[in-house]
Amino acid sequence: METRSRNLYLIPYVLWIALFVITPILLIVYYSFIDIHGNFSLINYQKFFTPVYLKMTLSSFWYAFLITAFTLIVAYPTAFLLTKTKYKHLWLLLIIVPSWINLLLKAYAFLGIFGTFGFANAMLEVFGIGTKQILFTDFSFIFVSVYIFIPFMILPIFNALDKLNPTFVDASRDLGASGWTTFWKVIVPLTIDGVKSGCQVVFIPALSLFMLTRLIAGNRVITLGTAVEQHFLVTQDWGMGSTIAVFLVIIMAVIMFFTGNRKRGL
Repeated sequence: METRSRNLYLIPYVLWIALFVITPILLIVYYSFIDIHGNFSLINYQKFFTPVYLKMTLSSFWYAFLITAFTLIVAYPTAFLLTKTKYKHLWLLLIIVPSWINLLLKAYAFLGIFGTFGFANAMLEVFGIGTKQILFTDFSFIFVSVYIFIPFMILPIFNALDKLNPTFVDASRDLGASGWTTFWKVIVPLTIDGVKSGCQVVFIPALSLFMLTRLIAGNRVITLGTAVEQHFLVTQDWGMGSTIAVFLVIIMAVIMFFTGNRKRGL
């Protein structure tokens, strides 16, 4: 009876996965074999392995890596300090709240902040540096991306740090380890799963960014996500767009496999 009830509860989940995960993936796989004229062909896969798309893939990985690295550099010490504060969950909520704001609104806000007459250039004028071209640069693209992804990196790291057994830290100090040694040899290894989860939820979406590349980077940064958007909305080459999407799915699956938490056998 319990098994039958459990199977009934699984029906909505299975239907959801089938309709909104498996079916879309099957569709993009199907369209990836259709050329721009509607004929079945492998031309899209041949085009993907040309220097243009391979360079685009490397560029996507490079920017995703930079975004993830800078996000981690800011997020880990922030999460660590949060666990030491009195009202840590309140401060965590204040950090997460900006992620509820529409991405497009935040992007337009930074258009004003980094613009020629924006707040950033006003501060540069105050310090005597003068007006600089901040918008439509690699710096502005990475800065805004890091700002957007920081809450998603902080949350899993905070959870890992918050669940850390303090007796391990105390034992390390009792054995004569310095604070720096305790941090690198005890705290970081014991919270590495949170770091891996944070890197996963940042790197994967950063790999396929397209809106920020247009609004903040001014199309100076071209990623696979930008290419997918262009093929579906501009060139109407759904086959090539689907081919890029297939490789994105494969790359994301590989990343999830290597960053997933796998139990080790004894």
